[in-house]
Amino acid sequence: MMTAMKSNRIFLGFASGFAVVSLFCVEAGAQARAAPLPDFYVPANPNYTIMGSALDSLRFTLTKTLRQDSRGHLMSTSSFVNPEGQVMAWHDFGNLEGPGWAANAVGGAWEIYQMGAFLRRPAWQSNALAILDHVLDAGFLDERSGFIRPYRETTTGKFCLNYKHNSDWICPGSMAKIAFQFLRFADDLGRAPRAQLMRRQAVRCADWIQKHVPPTPNGWFPRRIDPAGKAYRKSPEGGRDPLWETSGDSLFVLQLQAALTQRRLADYKPSLKRESEVFIRAGGFFGSINHDTYDAHENVAYSVAFRTFDHIARVLTNDTIRAFAFQKCLQRLDGFKMRGNRNGVATKGLLFMEKSWDTAYLWENAEAALALFEAAAETRATDPARSRRYERDGLVILRAIAKHHHGPYGFLTEGVDWNDHVGQQHHIDHAKYGDIQYTEPFLNNQHIVEPTLFYLKHLARQRRVNHTTEWCDLEGNVLWRRQ
Repeated sequence: MMTAMKSNRIFLGFASGFAVVSLFCVEAGAQARAAPLPDFYVPANPNYTIMGSALDSLRFTLTKTLRQDSRGHLMSTSSFVNPEGQVMAWHDFGNLEGPGWAANAVGGAWEIYQMGAFLRRPAWQSNALAILDHVLDAGFLDERSGFIRPYRETTTGKFCLNYKHNSDWICPGSMAKIAFQFLRFADDLGRAPRAQLMRRQAVRCADWIQKHVPPTPNGWFPRRIDPAGKAYRKSPEGGRDPLWETSGDSLFVLQLQAALTQRRLADYKPSLKRESEVFIRAGGFFGSINHDTYDAHENVAYSVAFRTFDHIARVLTNDTIRAFAFQKCLQRLDGFKMRGNRNGVATKGLLFMEKSWDTAYLWENAEAALALFEAAAETRATDPARSRRYERDGLVILRAIAKHHHGPYGFLTEGVDWNDHVGQQHHIDHAKYGDIQYTEPFLNNQHIVEPTLFYLKHLARQRRVNHTTEWCDLEGNVLWRRQ
């Protein structure tokens, strides 16, 4: 296990870095603005850019939702808080923390680390490593088997395999996602001891899943398993789960296998070929990735499917899989687009989650923006017009998300409840229709950081003006300036 390391204090500087648009950016965006705008379109707000939105979310996480653990590392106070950062103990997520689906400590720490690197703020990176060290050193990992415990109760210290505070079941896809997050974080840390531990854990986690989780009758992976790996067919509430063998959550198993194969840490090409054929032959398994919903078509399942199979296509050098990723996964996000504001709520430019639960949740929207940006980067040289459409849609989603921060600390709502699905008592100011007054700090509040950084690094237009570098979007709007 990692030795205890005293974490640095949280860095509180959040400089805006914005300035007047340069002539370069105006010229760069002129052609993009000249084209007719679709009804899904949301214009940029020069006074509050997508970068400003991402930094507000990080400000909330870093200043309102962290505390030191017994070893001097940083941990989340809760996986479910209000705009003041207060723990919502009445909710299943309230007294939980860890690397699991809703808590997302590893993914959240990596996003903080990445933004700290981009902004050249080592204190942020130190805080991110302190969050990571909590996961590595607090008992979440079984280093011998590769098994990862997703949650820990903040009130008792008890480890749990699921958000219901018990260990009857765990989602193998969600465990694989944590291992995948380890790999990406390890890429940034090189050969450091933390990185080597994370790579070993990722290899062993994938091996545990391969050895212990048999395929379902349709050839896919079970949505849930018991601690031994046997399929668990019930829902968290105890009834039959209609998606027990058709959930998109299992896509994360293939995502992990592809990442390990790409890095030459293991060879999962046979499994990737087999499971890709199963998925494509079935027309896809796009059932709810969220653990508490039960819809056969969830927007984030299409986003994750695109990102996973586009990656697999590169690993296997398979154009058929790549075409499936673009045509049958990414393209179907169009069916979730909200093309106007509903019931007086700023919904235009967002994606609703699924027909049975049509709130616009924001980690899913952020994942869609990331998928669109990755598609835009991949097609920019070969199909510029299509690339611009993907890029614009991703920007629109992030601009629409930016309208849903609340309070003085940067809080971003978990979801936009435009038709009172979750209940008026759970809305900001108890409005009949509106934003939910809670969020998951490392997930719904913060996941916009990843697509925002991807855009700045891979798609934004850069220009050096005197002693300043500007990053502009395709319409010429300045997103960030650095002297």
